[in-house]
Order: sequence, then C-alpha cells, then structure tokens
Amino acid sequence: MRVMLKAQFDTAKANESVHTGKLPELMKETLDHLKPEAAYFGPEDGCRTCWMVFDLEDSSQIPPIAEPFFSQFNAKLTFTPIMNADDLQKGLSQIR
Repeated sequence: MRVMLKAQFDTAKANESVHTGKLPELMKETLDHLKPEAAYFGPEDGCRTCWMVFDLEDSSQIPPIAEPFFSQFNAKLTFTPIMNADDLQKGLSQIR
C-alpha cells in the first residue's frame, strides 16, 4: 500500500543531530532503505519536517521504520494511506 510518512522533529534534538551528523545520516539510511517515490523536506509548525511517499508492504514494517525517528529525534510521525491518480481511477471504477 502506498503511504505517506510525515516526520516532525523535535527542534532541540534536531539541532543537536545536525551538529553531530546524525540527521543527515538517518535521512540517507532511510532514503536508501525505503526508496521512496517522492521525498520532501521543509518547515511545518515550526519544526523540521519530512514527507516521504513509499510502498508499505506490511504493517510490521512500521516499527523498524518509526523507531529511529522516535528514539533519536523525539519525532512525531504519521503514516497515511494515499493514492495517485491511477489508484483513484481504479478505485472509482469499482463503485457501482
């Protein structure tokens, strides 16, 4: 299932991790592992935030994806099921 992960980083923890090199390291590891079809980075609600769209094959993948964000950055995470235009058309065609 295609999902969008949104991670908002605690500012103090993110500041520290930028200076120690942990933030770029985690981002590279995460991008290499998830191979997202899209990844964006920017501020939201005064926090460093990333949005990644990728295929979540099984819900058991959530803990290993989420834990580094929680433990290293006190991040707030959301996993949201999403569709692209093709997915939407396929779903709408099944409505009778």
